[in-house]
Amino acid sequence: MKLDLHGMKHTDVELTVERFIMNHSTPFSIVTGFSDRMRDLVITVVKRYQMRYEVPSHNAGMILVTEKLNGRKMPMR
Repeated sequence: MKLDLHGMKHTDVELTVERFIMNHSTPFSIVTGFSDRMRDLVITVVKRYQMRYEVPSHNAGMILVTEKLNGRKMPMR
């Protein structure tokens, strides 16, 4: 499964990523493009949900989310 954030406004990223996390099982990828700000926003949400992730060396415009560390879903803010 993949979430592509190309063309999305930074103000919409947090809620979009939260909804995606709540509705999809790991593993999945999130395409951020090469925007440092977009990548930081996504990583902030992924960390909030206590998920393991990596930014592959062959594609720094994507984040691979590999597992939920605690097995619980957290409520949306």
